[in-house]
Amino acid sequence: MVILKREFSFDAAHYLPDYHGKCERLHGHTYKAAIFVEGPPDEEGMVMDFVELKGLVEERILSKLDHSCLNDVIKRPSAEYIALWIWGEMGPHINAGKRRLKYVQVWESPGSSVIIDENDFENFRGMLEVVS
Repeated sequence: MVILKREFSFDAAHYLPDYHGKCERLHGHTYKAAIFVEGPPDEEGMVMDFVELKGLVEERILSKLDHSCLNDVIKRPSAEYIALWIWGEMGPHINAGKRRLKYVQVWESPGSSVIIDENDFENFRGMLEVVS
C-alpha cells in the first residue's frame, strides 16, 4: 500500500471552555493539517487524485473552519477534537474500495501537533461535541 499526504492551513480563533490559563480567552492560530490516504495505486498510478482531495478539503473543511470561531463548530476545539472533527468530515468521502483515510494530523503551532488514526476516531468520537 502507498500513503499519500495533502497538507493545508487555515486561520481561526477559539477558546477552551473550562481551561484555566490564557487559552481560556479567545485567541487565534494559523493551523496546519494533513490528510493521509492509504491504498493501492489505480490504473492511472494514483491512490487518489490530489485535485480531488484538495476539492474535498476545501468543501468539507476550509469552508467551515477558515476565518471562523471554531467554538461555533466544535464545542471544545482542542487540536485533538479538531482532528476528530476533520476525520468525521473526510472519512466518508475518502474511504472507497481499498482506499482508506489513514491519519489526520493537526498542528496548533509549528512545534505542537496531534495525529489520529481510525482507532482513535472510533474510540473517541463520542466525546466530540459538534455545535449544530
